[in-house]
Amino acid sequence: MKKVSGRLWLLTLLFVASVVFFLPSYQPAYQAMPSWLREMLPNKGITLGLDLQGGIHMVLEVDEDRAVEIAVDRSVTALQDLVAERKLAIESTKRTAHDQITILAQDADAKTSAQKLIDNFPIFVEKESAGSATTAVWELREAETKRIKDSAINQALETIRNRIDQFGVTEPIVQRQGLKQIVVQLPGVKDPKRAKDLIKETALLEFKMLNEDIRLDLPARVMRDKEAEVLQEFASQLSEEDQILFERVVDKDTGVEFRMPYVVKKRVMLTGDVLSDARVAIGQFNDPYVSIEFDSKGGQEFERITGENVKKRMAVVLDNIIYSAPVIQERISGGRAQITGTFSTQEANDLAIVLRAGALPAPLKIVQDLTVGPSLGQDSIDKGIRATLIAGGVVVIFMIVYYRLSGLIADFALVLNLVCLMGALSALTATLTLPGIAGIVLTIGMGVDSNVLIFERIREELRGGKAVRSAIDAGYDKALLTIVDSHVTTLITGVALFLFGTGPIKGFAVTLCLGIAINLFTALVGTKVVFDLLYQRKKVEALSI
Repeated sequence: MKKVSGRLWLLTLLFVASVVFFLPSYQPAYQAMPSWLREMLPNKGITLGLDLQGGIHMVLEVDEDRAVEIAVDRSVTALQDLVAERKLAIESTKRTAHDQITILAQDADAKTSAQKLIDNFPIFVEKESAGSATTAVWELREAETKRIKDSAINQALETIRNRIDQFGVTEPIVQRQGLKQIVVQLPGVKDPKRAKDLIKETALLEFKMLNEDIRLDLPARVMRDKEAEVLQEFASQLSEEDQILFERVVDKDTGVEFRMPYVVKKRVMLTGDVLSDARVAIGQFNDPYVSIEFDSKGGQEFERITGENVKKRMAVVLDNIIYSAPVIQERISGGRAQITGTFSTQEANDLAIVLRAGALPAPLKIVQDLTVGPSLGQDSIDKGIRATLIAGGVVVIFMIVYYRLSGLIADFALVLNLVCLMGALSALTATLTLPGIAGIVLTIGMGVDSNVLIFERIREELRGGKAVRSAIDAGYDKALLTIVDSHVTTLITGVALFLFGTGPIKGFAVTLCLGIAINLFTALVGTKVVFDLLYQRKKVEALSI
């Protein structure tokens, strides 16, 4: 009995621990417990996947060409600063294609001087300028174009993942698919629209100066969705260096949303990639605003820009929408600024999230958008449980009919296997998916398979004339290597599915690997303990098998 007691205590401890870890997964029983007891127990259980609790499944595509345009536009801005610094006779410097920069010089000497600037931009190569004495055309190198596109995908992937982490979604799936697509799965999201807006918002923060010298008879207010008409009407009156952007305004009395147009210089003075922090604060009139903080480089640049443009208006632009356009009263030092506007606390929180997580390198296009309802998920859970109960019931009955008392012992091990499996999933806060339920059903079959091998070995020993006690020990010893081999090979397959699979395949691999590992213990230790307790007497003449 001393030999059995240690293993018996181990099985009991494993069973109790599994039940304790599983309790938070069964909320009715967990909530019915006293609060002091709940504080002592784990507070997390099994997380249901997208196919079980509902949520969002999206396939997004990154606009790679736009990523290249944004990179070239930044080079154009740097080149314009360099031309102004060296006081070259250049009429214009602009992007003329998604990957080209064209410089128009006043004379041949100025063109020659401009061509020397290419040493500062090694990512560009000069093209033939059709014999023009005053025009130079630079094109982005092919290798650099490829790098920008690939970097845009990876940066978008990381940015989306950071935003979702701050949004508070449990067990999200964010992964690359193909060359330029990203798959996003958000189980249990209660506000799908907010989540989608948060994910696909480019969050390209820019600081631009208003052009207050130009006089256009712009309307004071424009109704929502009427911006295109204003742009079309005044397009011919704008220079190439200017553009019309709109500020979103909400009338506090009526709640009506409208737009206020401004003429803004296209040149970007500062971008949001120099931000180090963004958080929500409350103003003196109880209005929320977003307080932003620049890094050391951005703070110095912001101080220089504000110092050079005192008494002028600077627009804070996010994704081509003006959030505010304040007058710069004095040089702003300290590396801090504010983004104000007519938005709610939730909108301010979302804005702070996307600014902290960083801007997307290019706009995203939603290729596929599916919302899985919780009713569909509950139906999947019900059918999965029904399939598990039916499969388990048939196996239990078969084992009792065919192996009698020994079959009942195998059924005990099967129940212990399922309890420990659910406890392990809860302890690891693993995500249970529909394929994961299939893995549990498969584990039931594999659980009794190990005992079948043992029982058949025991039968062989009994037919060979061995005593019951000796036959049991010999059956376990001879079946040991076969059981271990079969479990290890299946476990290797399960690990490979987990490492290299995605989504549902991983869900299946998790339950399969855990089930195999636990089954190896319950089949070899759990049933052996019961046999040792029942047949510990040396003189046992018959075995119910």
